[in-house]
Amino acid sequence: MMSLRAKLSNLGQSLEVLSKAKSKRFFVEKKAKKMKILVSDPLGKAGMDELKKEKDFVVEEKTGLPPEQLKKIIGDYEAIIIRSGTKLTKDILTAAKKLRVIGRAGVGVDNVHLETATAKGIIVMNTPEGNTISTAEHTFSMLMSLARNIPQANQSMRQGEWDRHKFLGTELHGKTLAVIGFGRIGREVMKRAIAFGMKVVIFDPFVTKDSIKDFPVDFLELKSLLKIADFITVHTPLTPETKYILNAETFKLCKTGVKVINCARGGIIEEKALYEAIKSGKVSGAALDVFEDEPPVNNPLLELPQVISTPHLGAATQEAQENVAIDVVKQVLDALHERAIKNAVNLPNLDPETYSVLKPWITLSEKIGMLYSQLFGGGIQTVTVRYGGVLTKYNLKPLTIAMLKGLLTPICGETVNFVNAPAIAQERGMAVNENRSTEKEDFTNYIEVIVNDEKSSKSGPNRIMGALFGEQFPRIVRVNEFRLEMAPEGIALFIHNEDRPGVVGNLGRILGDNHINIAEMSLGRIKKGSKTMAMTVIMTDNDVSASVLKEIKKFSPILDAKVVKL
Repeated sequence: MMSLRAKLSNLGQSLEVLSKAKSKRFFVEKKAKKMKILVSDPLGKAGMDELKKEKDFVVEEKTGLPPEQLKKIIGDYEAIIIRSGTKLTKDILTAAKKLRVIGRAGVGVDNVHLETATAKGIIVMNTPEGNTISTAEHTFSMLMSLARNIPQANQSMRQGEWDRHKFLGTELHGKTLAVIGFGRIGREVMKRAIAFGMKVVIFDPFVTKDSIKDFPVDFLELKSLLKIADFITVHTPLTPETKYILNAETFKLCKTGVKVINCARGGIIEEKALYEAIKSGKVSGAALDVFEDEPPVNNPLLELPQVISTPHLGAATQEAQENVAIDVVKQVLDALHERAIKNAVNLPNLDPETYSVLKPWITLSEKIGMLYSQLFGGGIQTVTVRYGGVLTKYNLKPLTIAMLKGLLTPICGETVNFVNAPAIAQERGMAVNENRSTEKEDFTNYIEVIVNDEKSSKSGPNRIMGALFGEQFPRIVRVNEFRLEMAPEGIALFIHNEDRPGVVGNLGRILGDNHINIAEMSLGRIKKGSKTMAMTVIMTDNDVSASVLKEIKKFSPILDAKVVKL
């Protein structure tokens, strides 16, 4: 019979074997559960080196994958890092069963189907700050080359010529540089211009005067700025408000001989109008890094000797590419480690249960912000978001941030997201307040945005209220005094008019004559003294062009008309 000591010894050995087996199985399981990251566009050495430091993830670099192959394998990964080459379509994202994070090394996320990513709870992050310095430096390089005819002189030398008089330049010292758009890049360009002894004037309708009072610049309206500028550089995103901000009419306001630089987005300057302005001598030269169609095939601007151009090189420096690569890697790793979420473009950081409740309110809040910017413009000083009803039980910060993102998107474009929206608002001089209200309104649950701007002292603040219909369908229910019912999506024509017979009929005729179909319409009316005023909102199936809008405004009862894109 086995002694007690032997039994205990055998039991100890068995437990030790069992413990080792369990430990081995634990580490095998742990290893098997390592999350996988796919790098589907060239990230560069700096980014890959940063990824290789991580031991908790399996990193696979597979670039240039055809869409069918990417769709086949994407279900194996928790994160994917892309540049502009990879297209994450709805079809591909639907197959991404495990995907938690998409990291875009760069600003634009038009190659990601955001609606599908958001619906699946996938965080989409970009890197909006990595190319600020490189773009500012490229802008100033273009400005100097334009002033001194450096590319043209270089080409002449290569052809064996020596013509010093042909390339007579102009000094920057003492000249006036007009900066249209005073965000991060515009401010970096300003610093370099000041160092060269230039006078800097700026136009940015979404920046308050108080927020830039410490900068050595003059804040002017666009028409005043164009009249005194020797050089004009644009640094805005391409939005409905900035498209063709320099056009045939605005070029007429400029000094003869003005020079123009665009290192921002194609479409901010109307290329046909720029061509005609150069041919007429109104504009003496242009430096273009971006074009409406890229690459610019058969573009007549490139045939003009007064035009210098580069193939969209604003962010094309080794440092900028490394910066965005390192930034996106750190952001993806932070998100997977659940340490932090930075530069998320599609959703705030909420637990799934809360997000399911607040999702339609987040959409509504963002749409209210977008509507406000397009209807009433900038110069915003104070934004108050008033919440009523069931919303007051929740953390309101995600809703307020969504509103700010919507408010700033028409101004800042792709650079604004759910993480940086509050900082950008502060940078632009906006004070933001939240208010949990118990006041009785037409709707039990609602969001109201009240904005004071630089015009408010005369006209009072502007207000937009939204609510949900059926607890899930966002609606705009009030704009200032006018009660409406409008689904905030698509193209909307907002018309402020005196309420007279024939207004709606004439609007229908004008739109019909221009083959614009009316999808829905909402009408609000108020009494002001002896007059009845109306706000008419017409949802259209297709865009309303500037010429059609001009025709509508000619109709005498119309006080104002604007096209809003939501």
